[in-house]
Amino acid sequence: MPAIEGEHIPAGRRGKGPDGFDASAGDPRLAHVALLAHLLDRAFTIPGTRVRFGLDALMGLVPGLGDFVGSLLGTYALFIARDLGAPASIQARMVMNLAIDGIVGLVPFAGDLFDFAFKAHSRNHALLVKWLESPHRTQRSSALWLVVGIATMLAIAGAAGWVMARVARWLFA
Repeated sequence: MPAIEGEHIPAGRRGKGPDGFDASAGDPRLAHVALLAHLLDRAFTIPGTRVRFGLDALMGLVPGLGDFVGSLLGTYALFIARDLGAPASIQARMVMNLAIDGIVGLVPFAGDLFDFAFKAHSRNHALLVKWLESPHRTQRSSALWLVVGIATMLAIAGAAGWVMARVARWLFA
């Protein structure tokens, strides 16, 4: 995949795409995921800075709908992962990345800032590439992150439920 016009690519990465992935040497499906990640996470640069953002951050400015569309587009990488034979732990971690991006993105303003930093689509692309390079290590790492992520989400949900119950008791007492 050729470099995007105007994009600086370090000497060690010449001939590779914007994600550092050499599409000509690998599976074309990964090149599609790399392009999608680039468009959704890093297609634009804030002038005068090295800060990159993509269509996902722009779509996230539309409350509710933008984050949903961004997550929906991100499911394409999940289909590719399944097609490549990625184990359940890798696919679940990809789903978790999209869920975190979509759920946090629902929070006004803070969610939009989060979209600039988290880049779920690039994370999912990198996870797929890493899994293909060292499947066992990446699978173990993903399983651990999945357990930590689920525990964290359950803790947050429990805390939110507790807070809502306290507020409801206060309001109706």
